[in-house]
Amino acid sequence: MSKHLQDYVGFRIIQFIKAHRKLAEAAFSEVGLYPGQEMILFELWEEEGLTQSQLAENVCVEPPTVTKTLQRLERAGIVERRQDVEDARVSRVYLTPEGAALRDQVQQMWDDLEAMTIKGLTDAEKALLLRLIEQITKNLAE
Repeated sequence: MSKHLQDYVGFRIIQFIKAHRKLAEAAFSEVGLYPGQEMILFELWEEEGLTQSQLAENVCVEPPTVTKTLQRLERAGIVERRQDVEDARVSRVYLTPEGAALRDQVQQMWDDLEAMTIKGLTDAEKALLLRLIEQITKNLAE
């Protein structure tokens, strides 16, 4: 007996990701950001002066993705890259005043998106969902 596409967990995950990204795109476009750029900003709001490789590792993306993201953020005047004072081969990433000023607004957008995502779930269901997502992620990484 063949399965319908909708019966596959992978298909449902893709549908979930698309719906989440669509809402994120709408929210973040209000402040001139693309989805994923806020992840870099969250890292820099916690600690400025990270290297591109540190940012890539922290947000779990490939270095070329971080390079492209930083180029866009630089063009928008949100971050700047500066050479490391001790090692000129290394560049470090810093927020501009404009980038720092986005923190509260982007945090609120992320909080609103999270609330929409888990609306109707109990605390126990949310905890179970997080555990299941963690297990699926581990399965796919093996």
